[in-house]
Amino acid sequence: METDTKRKPLLSDSFGGTVEKEIPEDVVWIDDAFYIKKTRFGLFTSILKKPLGQHFLTGAVEDAVIRMSRWHLKCLQDGTLSDYTKVINSGVVGGKL
Repeated sequence: METDTKRKPLLSDSFGGTVEKEIPEDVVWIDDAFYIKKTRFGLFTSILKKPLGQHFLTGAVEDAVIRMSRWHLKCLQDGTLSDYTKVINSGVVGGKL
């Protein structure tokens, strides 16, 4: 009998290294969870309320970023994100560079 040792994804697994330092007072919080900011390159980034200011997802179309941010957060809440994701390569380079 095989046991499922697959680790469940956490919200923090989706974070990059960027945290918004100044959040405008007039932002519109979507689902009381995140807001959308247009970047200087014309892309759209979702920024989380908890942890405050954490950059989440980025894309070229604002509506797509909203939809995928909602979907991603719902899957994390339901515990089903691992059903839709797979790590092919960890991105770690072995050896001395």
